[in-house]
Amino acid sequence: MKKKFLVGAMMVLLFSTYANFPIHAEGQRDYATWLWNPWMIVHDEMGTLDFLETKQANKVYLQIDRDIPMQVYRNFIEKASAKEIKIYALDGAPDWVGPKGSTHQNKLLNWVGNYQSGSADSQKFSGIHLDVEPYLYHGWSTNQAATIRSYQTLLLKAKTSAASLKLPLEVDLPFWFDEIYYKNKYGKGNLAEWAIANTDGITIMAYRDTASFIIDIVKNEIAFADKHGKNVIIGVETGRTDEGDQISFFEEGEAYMMKELTSVNNYYDQVKGYNGIAIHHVESWMNMKQ
Repeated sequence: MKKKFLVGAMMVLLFSTYANFPIHAEGQRDYATWLWNPWMIVHDEMGTLDFLETKQANKVYLQIDRDIPMQVYRNFIEKASAKEIKIYALDGAPDWVGPKGSTHQNKLLNWVGNYQSGSADSQKFSGIHLDVEPYLYHGWSTNQAATIRSYQTLLLKAKTSAASLKLPLEVDLPFWFDEIYYKNKYGKGNLAEWAIANTDGITIMAYRDTASFIIDIVKNEIAFADKHGKNVIIGVETGRTDEGDQISFFEEGEAYMMKELTSVNNYYDQVKGYNGIAIHHVESWMNMKQ
């Protein structure tokens, strides 16, 4: 226990030394993370919460697994709320832009609606977070225009459904969507700007491992967010990857990552479109070298 406490204390000191994120203050920036394995809250609820609190995370995108009883989510969110951690319902997959994609989306939104209606305020989700990644669907290479249109339809429907539940809709975007353009029934323009304008918040998957690179690849999205009065969170990777040695902070470790993220945070500190940092993801973050 002493060793665990000392490690936690050291990381809090590291965070306060290297980062300026105003955590746990209403209306201030987010320090978010993805929790893709919700069975962690079944098997080790307190350990998961302790980790999030030690890292000073104040926002979690929590994967929805309908095999897990709603009461498990309620218990976890109630405890997270007491620690001032917001929990967003997370789901999505590339085939959601396919012919049967609306079925998957409807299941999520119906589940969230039923969950919210049966939950106390302290147990409710704070929003909905979609990770669809339509460029991984086969239609992106065979008929990109149709896939983009389907993706736009999905987001607009999700926004309407989320609004009916009085919840914000946020989505993950790759940093290169500012290079993709559309021309269809929704008009014409830049896909990144369209997504930012038509949702309540965006997390940019800015998966690079240097501050200078991250700062550069998100500048257009942050400008779009500022233009439309929206917010962008900058997401970074901590897991092992075979996509190249500039993608993840896995090799360098957490101390280096925090130093780089502090530089990113300081660079965008006065920019209205910037709203914080997100770490991908809880399990790889837990296993990250210091």
